[in-house]
Amino acid sequence: MKQFAGSVAVITGGASGIGKEFAKTAAKCEMKLVLADIQQNALDAAVADFKAQGVDVIGLRTDVSKSQDIQALADAAINTFGKVNLLFNNAGVTSGGLVWEQTEQDWDWVLSVNLHGVIHGVRIFTPLMLAEAKKDVEYRGHIVNTASMAGLLTAPSQGIYNVSKHAVVALSEALYHDLELVTDKVHCSVLCPSYVQTNIGQSDRNRPQNLVNRNPLTTSQSVTRESVLNSLAAGDVTAEQVSQVTFDGIRNEKLYIYPSPQALTRVQMRMEDIIAQRNPTDWFSDIPSLRSRRERLIEALR
Repeated sequence: MKQFAGSVAVITGGASGIGKEFAKTAAKCEMKLVLADIQQNALDAAVADFKAQGVDVIGLRTDVSKSQDIQALADAAINTFGKVNLLFNNAGVTSGGLVWEQTEQDWDWVLSVNLHGVIHGVRIFTPLMLAEAKKDVEYRGHIVNTASMAGLLTAPSQGIYNVSKHAVVALSEALYHDLELVTDKVHCSVLCPSYVQTNIGQSDRNRPQNLVNRNPLTTSQSVTRESVLNSLAAGDVTAEQVSQVTFDGIRNEKLYIYPSPQALTRVQMRMEDIIAQRNPTDWFSDIPSLRSRRERLIEALR
């Protein structure tokens, strides 16, 4: 997809962080915006801000874990703008700690947002994009699924998040191959950032009441939460930079988008371990934040 002006972008998690930067970049490219977010006040503020800049935008409160909310989002986009060119399945949450200490509520929450939110987006929007491609020879579409480097690596004490993001990578690869069977007008990407300066570390603020843990955090969960917040604050890339790299990837029809390509050396090590049937190498010993987390966990759990 080379031309953006006049096209329509749908962005989940569009009121903050990476999602809002996607919206800013799309607006600069003269696109029309459909913003979705679960946090109503942040969504209202984002929509008002873009309208004040003269952007053609609508916002819809959306819980991506609910297929009916994603269907309503698609209906709103089509009813308002007639088509969708860019879909960013971007909304995400995080939870950490020793994998066996994650509760059923933790698993339900993280997987319902990080994985099922993407599944709903792909299942509902892809047919709409393919239908538009058949009607309009000039139409071009692209789907971006936000995964993480945690979808290619397995950092300690982040098992639940790793599982969700590995699944998004696999889903995106499957989508890529399936689209290749039927069209050359709709493409997809999987975005795999490392730590980015966003507020995903406070995603508990939007956790549904029926999935809230009633027990206090375990030691491993407390240490991991603090470490993740510190790592996010010290992230080596900004949300704005992630957006710029992503739009470059869309232009070049890249499946894999890496805002922190230096992390790929550890991905290579992981793949080599798998092929050689070796037990996993400690790829994280050279990452101060993860090394510190591991040391603190070991000390705290003694």
